[in-house]
Amino acid sequence: MFQSLMDKMAAALGSFKNKGKLTPADVKAGMRQIKLALLEADVNFKVVKEFVSKVSERAVGAEVLESLLPHQQVVKIVREELIAIMGEKSEKLSVSPKPPTVIMMCGLQGSGKTTHSAKLAKLLKKQGKRPILVACDVYRPAAITQLKVVGEQVETPVFSIDGCKDVVRIAREGVKFAEKGAYDTVILDTAGRLHIDEELMDELKRVKAEVAPTEILLVVDAMTGQDAVNVAESFNGLLDITGVILTKLDGDTRGGAALSVRHVTGKPIKFIGVGEKLDQIEPFYPDRMASRIIGMGDVMTLIDKAEAAFDEKKAREMEQKLRQNSFTLEDYMEQFDQLKNMGSLEQIMGMLPGMKAGALKDVNFDEKQIDRTKAIIQSMTPRERQKPDIINASRRRRIAAGCGQTVEDVNRLLRQYEQMNKMMKQLTSKKGKFGRMKFPF
Repeated sequence: MFQSLMDKMAAALGSFKNKGKLTPADVKAGMRQIKLALLEADVNFKVVKEFVSKVSERAVGAEVLESLLPHQQVVKIVREELIAIMGEKSEKLSVSPKPPTVIMMCGLQGSGKTTHSAKLAKLLKKQGKRPILVACDVYRPAAITQLKVVGEQVETPVFSIDGCKDVVRIAREGVKFAEKGAYDTVILDTAGRLHIDEELMDELKRVKAEVAPTEILLVVDAMTGQDAVNVAESFNGLLDITGVILTKLDGDTRGGAALSVRHVTGKPIKFIGVGEKLDQIEPFYPDRMASRIIGMGDVMTLIDKAEAAFDEKKAREMEQKLRQNSFTLEDYMEQFDQLKNMGSLEQIMGMLPGMKAGALKDVNFDEKQIDRTKAIIQSMTPRERQKPDIINASRRRRIAAGCGQTVEDVNRLLRQYEQMNKMMKQLTSKKGKFGRMKFPF
């Protein structure tokens, strides 16, 4: 995510290092690099101009020029101004005082509205909501079928009217159905349309007038950069959207859309899509994103992911097992499952502070290694998993043959298990140490 921008920002900010004092000329040269980095990232020109102007103005003040550590002051200013253009704080969904809350999803064809309607439904269910999806895309072949498929995957009902082409009627009846069924959130999955298609845009206006949605969320593809900003500006002008969902952010190396949408439209980015899976949607936090862009990592999101994968009851059971020296290979395998629930290894590493820009560029993360490790453990007998000490040479050959791995792979796993066992014993030797851990180990 934003790798290209991160690399260039790191180089630009690096120009301020190793200088005991900064001169206005130093600031001007560094700002030129930052300006070029943002323009190459496809950030809106007006946004870049205002950003560079504000940073430059602050950077040539006494706060920086008279500082003992001017580089750190410049980084602080850049981070604060990045946060300012992305929206200062995370914006939550508005909730209607009289249920149900109606959320209308709109956007261009192929932007990911249907998938993100389901993602949003799943996220809301985790928050204790009772959502329902309404199939308002009557133009795209199999659109309703697709919504029903993803709706089933996130265990959310889908309302549709067979053969009906009246989108306004479908939306109206969908809201009525939600009221009768005590659903507190209605998500309208509308058809993709070009912002220059007056007839289809007028249809959205009529839906808005009929059901008075609490939220109108525009779904845009982050990888289209400046085009995404132009689309957001057009839709906002016609519908007065309440927020944006940026999709495919995990594949966006530039970051132009994320840095421009809020400033250009005045409407917040509320969610980001960070993968293809139906649980890969996150609230957008400007401060966390700014920290990532300048190479400071994203510890808070990493903690959120860890806590979502973390089972406190199992952790207490695990602590007890470690204290009693009964940590088995089955327990070891369970920790890999928790780690996998946090996302890809590349995403996790990218959130660590101090990870230099470009450091992961040529690293080949083998996500299947966890599956191979689990296959080795699953190839063992229950007794071998409980008592790894009994696994002799002949058993190792049998285990390797059973899972299609080599004996060396089995040996490596057993060594790793033993090393982790020792490390966990050391952690539990201090009272309460393990109980405060919030990461799966």
